[in-house]
Amino acid sequence: MARRAALAALLLLPLWARAQSTPEEYLREFDTDGDGRVSEAEYVAHMSEGFYRLDLNGDGVLESDELPGGHGKPITLKQYQDNLRRQFHKLDRNHDGYLDARELTQPPQG
Repeated sequence: MARRAALAALLLLPLWARAQSTPEEYLREFDTDGDGRVSEAEYVAHMSEGFYRLDLNGDGVLESDELPGGHGKPITLKQYQDNLRRQFHKLDRNHDGYLDARELTQPPQG
């Protein structure tokens, strides 16, 4: 349970920007190729920035002391990115393989 809470906190780190911008501005933070939509690769890359910031020793594993709250089971970059991919597909409500501004800023479904 503690691991899930730590992972949820880690997944939500970049979302603080949502409160500071419009959905379109938020989308542009992810949209590195400027096509007006966010691919899975763009989503994973942007959201992984939080992992890299927390991985203080750069070993590709967030140890307990690097996790929000300072406790929980370690998580690897691969595990973290696998969770991001699942999150992306929950957000992609029209199943077109991309997120638009509305999908990106809405809570994921089940």
